[in-house]
Amino acid sequence: MRQTRLPHRRPALITAAALLLVSAAAAQTEASAAAAGCQVTYSVSSSWQGGFGANVTITNLGDAVDGWRLTWSFTAGQTITQLWNGSYTQTGAQTTVTNVSYNASIPTNGTTSFGFNGTWNGSNPAPTSFSLNGTTCTGGVNPTNPPTTGPPSPTTPPPTTPPPSTSQPCDIYTAGGTPCVAAHSTTRALYAAYNGSLYQVRRSSDNTTRNIGVLSPGGRANAATQDSFCANTTCVITIIYDQSGRGNNLGYQGAGGIGGAVQPAVATRESVTVGGDKVYSLYIPGNSSYWRDGHLTGVPTGAAPEGMYMVTSGTHVNSGCCFDYGNSETTRRADGRGTMDAIYFGTSCWFGGCSGSGPWVQADLEWGLFPGGSSSWNPNQRAFTSKFVTATLKNNGTTRFAIKGSNAQSGSLYTLWDGSLPSGYNPMKKQGAIILGSGGDCCIDNSNQSVGTFYEGAMVAGYPSDATENAVQANITAAGYR
Repeated sequence: MRQTRLPHRRPALITAAALLLVSAAAAQTEASAAAAGCQVTYSVSSSWQGGFGANVTITNLGDAVDGWRLTWSFTAGQTITQLWNGSYTQTGAQTTVTNVSYNASIPTNGTTSFGFNGTWNGSNPAPTSFSLNGTTCTGGVNPTNPPTTGPPSPTTPPPTTPPPSTSQPCDIYTAGGTPCVAAHSTTRALYAAYNGSLYQVRRSSDNTTRNIGVLSPGGRANAATQDSFCANTTCVITIIYDQSGRGNNLGYQGAGGIGGAVQPAVATRESVTVGGDKVYSLYIPGNSSYWRDGHLTGVPTGAAPEGMYMVTSGTHVNSGCCFDYGNSETTRRADGRGTMDAIYFGTSCWFGGCSGSGPWVQADLEWGLFPGGSSSWNPNQRAFTSKFVTATLKNNGTTRFAIKGSNAQSGSLYTLWDGSLPSGYNPMKKQGAIILGSGGDCCIDNSNQSVGTFYEGAMVAGYPSDATENAVQANITAAGYR
């Protein structure tokens, strides 16, 4: 963040308008079973006066494709205004969405998804037909448009169904139609199948590096590898790897890293346990920060909706600007209102008038830390002082954002704000970089003033449902941070 930010937005109740369109090719004989076919799920995720958000999932029922094109016609004059995880053209009602580089391939029975914001006038029916690479997907349509409503209740109910034991946070987000575009942790895998590196350490004795992986697929970090490699010397964390497969790895903002004025964090400042296994946190005592330009690798830009969460600590905080995780400027400068969309956690009372001493979960939207929908103090805010804290933020980019927090060891998420964006922040102007540990105008030629702890976090494309966020919180509490 730089030093001013405001919210102003109209919330929209999330409902789904699902349509399943199955190719007649699926009913052909075994000899032609590999013929082209598809299934499309079209869901209206949010709706407000004159506008809506939608998610589209394609299931390929034919031969594997490498490069796809989905076409349809709107029937009531709807117009796409922003789209993510694809590129689009629209001429009148005729609409075409094509893949981007990272989702071009769809194997047989595989899926891919994209989402968009659009406008409507009078009615907003779902499209009646889709074609994938020129082959029509046919089937029944039974759409239901979501109502236009005011903000939901400030409290979020617990999930009605616990997440599967084999699911990790990014599996849960994907199942909810909002896939992770960046996933970072020094403590555990955020996908059940992830078996790669979590982070890299560098030791001072000879400046060599070692990647720290997981004990097993979907498991906790292998701290023993770090302990052995860093024995009798000092190690620092140089890279936090992106588990989403999009390459959004975070490098430290200093010499030998991505360039900048700060230092990498010492790798052994804090050890905790997750599920009984020893792991290390990213412990930032000030003068450390991590960054990545992800605007070409899936991180939402402009007014595209997004969500994010992190697990942090309520016992290692300060009021310095700003311990953030989320969307930031590609310029590493404070470029104006709405150019950031990041979770802040700490004791900073940006606009004054705060009640209590924090620490609080707030939204860093650039040019301000927002406790709610304006620069005035949000009376629904509360401090989170537990050792482990879950913090979430989601923003539809045009009308609505929500801030939530909880103890990461037990309990449900508490909704601190769910309503309009601040005045001057509609629409958002996100640039698509990722920041961790500092504000957006750090640290090319200045130092980070904030302190904090990061255990895990992820950013997603689209506006996550409350049910999805509740399921992620249930997974975090079940992980067993101690």
